[in-house]
Amino acid sequence: MDNAAEPARVHLKVAGRVQGVYYRASALQEAQRLGLTGWVRNCSDGSVEIVAEGPRRQIEHLIAWCQHGPAEARVTGVDLRWETPEHTFHRFSITR
Repeated sequence: MDNAAEPARVHLKVAGRVQGVYYRASALQEAQRLGLTGWVRNCSDGSVEIVAEGPRRQIEHLIAWCQHGPAEARVTGVDLRWETPEHTFHRFSITR
């Protein structure tokens, strides 16, 4: 059975030059384009944190996008943790 359409949830922590380079807004646009729900925020350590839910294939596309981000970003690493979908998000947003 193909699990590409199965609901999934991922928690990402993106390191590098990812703050002040339009990373959150670009991640929001990419997640919305992919039809995902969840959130993105800056962290005090200079990284960006993302939690996203949706079809596993779409989440995998978001993970691939996070490896490089927008043009001005310089991603040095993406830590990810697959989680059980909670189905509590109604949209994708930027949080503080």
